[in-house]
Amino acid sequence: MGKEVEEEQKKTDAAHDSNHAAPSFKLVGYANFVRSNPRSDRFPVRRFHHIEFWSSDATNAYLRFSWGLGMTFAAKSDLSTGNLTHASYLLRSGNLQFLFSAPYSSTLPSLLNYNPAPATAQNSNPAPAPIPSFSAAAAHHFIASHGLGVRAVAIEVDDAVSAFEISVAHGAVPSAPPAQIGDSGAWLAEVRLYGDVVLRYISFEKPDPVFLPGFEAVESYPLDFGIRRLDHAVGNVTNLAEAVEYVKTFTGFHEFAEFTADDVGTAESGLNSVVLANNEEMVLLPMNEPVYGTKRKSQIQTFLEHNEGAGLQHLALVSEDIFKTMREMRKRSGVGGFEFMPSPPPTYYKNLRQRASDVLSEEQMKECEELGILVDRDDQGTLLQIFTKPIGDRPTIFLEIIQRVGCMLKDGEGKTYQKGGCGGFGKGNFSELFKSIEEYEKTLEAKITVESGAS
Repeated sequence: MGKEVEEEQKKTDAAHDSNHAAPSFKLVGYANFVRSNPRSDRFPVRRFHHIEFWSSDATNAYLRFSWGLGMTFAAKSDLSTGNLTHASYLLRSGNLQFLFSAPYSSTLPSLLNYNPAPATAQNSNPAPAPIPSFSAAAAHHFIASHGLGVRAVAIEVDDAVSAFEISVAHGAVPSAPPAQIGDSGAWLAEVRLYGDVVLRYISFEKPDPVFLPGFEAVESYPLDFGIRRLDHAVGNVTNLAEAVEYVKTFTGFHEFAEFTADDVGTAESGLNSVVLANNEEMVLLPMNEPVYGTKRKSQIQTFLEHNEGAGLQHLALVSEDIFKTMREMRKRSGVGGFEFMPSPPPTYYKNLRQRASDVLSEEQMKECEELGILVDRDDQGTLLQIFTKPIGDRPTIFLEIIQRVGCMLKDGEGKTYQKGGCGGFGKGNFSELFKSIEEYEKTLEAKITVESGAS
């Protein structure tokens, strides 16, 4: 562990030990929540690095996402590169990186005398498998339980070994010990986040020009719908207090925002939600729990049932031009791309002119209505957002496309950047979204009821 990391750990340990000696989490609601940033990270966190999906067929998964989101096929690791453990294909759009992985036959490595055992902090021999934590048995179990879903939320840190050690020392459940990837100074380690989803730490002595050692660059048709980065990754859990305390304690992340059922529910169902953030508030990890006793089952509970437990509910992708992105994505809805939740009624857009005419032009507000884009704002900025329907067979994981407007700042070098979380998370739109989800789920329930009655 480096001296700088040790010093940072010492400075934060005292505060964390006193703050987290006993569970301190208590929802106060959106109106009473006071935003603050204690800069309490336990280890340096740079950014989201990539998201890894696990599926039974990585080829068709990456092709669908490439076509539907306008992401370029950038790198691969599979049989053609000598990888006998898993097929992995990387898509990239701006700084957004999606990795799609699927296991090969568990018997293949033994048949060919292949040993994919990863290097560790004690043994620096390079690992043949470019994702050293990959387990075919775990992948098969994951796919059977969850279907297509996110296995890893990867964040780039200064030192993956130290981040792992610090996390485990503060209560994180280890999933994969630190392992060197290749011989270029890249390291990977994982701890449990929630359910079968892991928080993956990635660090480099020098950035890999392709993606990770062991991946080969590919030449492919360039696609670009304007998506630039991952804004936040949202998980659904059974117990929000426990999940928040767990992640806060081992990462040091602070509470960035929170919402209760009173803030974001409908007359029929709702949820509670907390957003955790790193020091720079660019790695945002919201988590939701269901509420009970409502007219309808919470959408979060529906997710938990179909996902067979906690998991990643949705990924929010930042577009530099949401109108361009949505025009392209809607062209592909129903023909291999992604379908979207029903648009709100016309009255929503009539009221929008009263709420957002100082930020959006009349033409832009017309485009919002034509494309079904929702608009919300907080005390800092404005958020444009739209949600897809579930992207797989199960009513579980979906995508959110967003654009944030406002909150432009300058760093110490004079470079302009946008403050993390500018415009909030669509609190004013939650009820419209939930109504759409409720109507969508009702159509599924009606089919199930009819089929059950017929039998």
